[in-house]
Amino acid sequence: MSKDFTETTENKINEVVGIDLGINFIATSYDSKGKVMFFDGRHTKNKRAQFAKTRKALQGVKTPASRKRLKSIGNRENRWMTDINHCVSKALVSQYGPNTLFVLENLKGIRNATERVRKKYRYYQVSWAFYQLRQMVEYKASMTESKVLAVDPRYTSQTCPKCGHTEKSNRNKKTHTFKCKACGYTSNDDRIAAMNLQRKGIEYIAEVTVSV
Repeated sequence: MSKDFTETTENKINEVVGIDLGINFIATSYDSKGKVMFFDGRHTKNKRAQFAKTRKALQGVKTPASRKRLKSIGNRENRWMTDINHCVSKALVSQYGPNTLFVLENLKGIRNATERVRKKYRYYQVSWAFYQLRQMVEYKASMTESKVLAVDPRYTSQTCPKCGHTEKSNRNKKTHTFKCKACGYTSNDDRIAAMNLQRKGIEYIAEVTVSV
């Protein structure tokens, strides 16, 4: 079954929303009015840890029954994670009306990037369904006459949205906080990323509408 939807254009956009995807917060959004939405990911992270613990125990058994159980657990986790992403994407898109531009990070190559993280955190970051969530936001946005823009993710959590100063030490990953070394602006690091993504969206709209 297929259904046609009216596609919006850049010159009709009246709202720009930056959406940062992550682990402790599945999604953090920042809109033109300065409103922030956090989707807590701690429960999801803890449940995935339980799945990983069970999987590790079964992998050590190496019997036909354990392999069957492993497959069953994997399928159950995938269905559960898909449902989480569906709920989050629906909440994000339904929060805003038509002609909204949702700006997300282009996470192509996320697996290669996260291979470098500490081994104890690798399971959560490498296997996290970032791309699936982005796809869900994309098709739900298209159904409401909105659009998704994927941008370069570099420095979105290290750049001060107030003065523009970019420095790695602006962000403290352990405490998930951001403090600009130049102007002192302080906030949650996921909120900072969402703010910078929203700014990139505004810059994109300004560029394409002026050139038309």
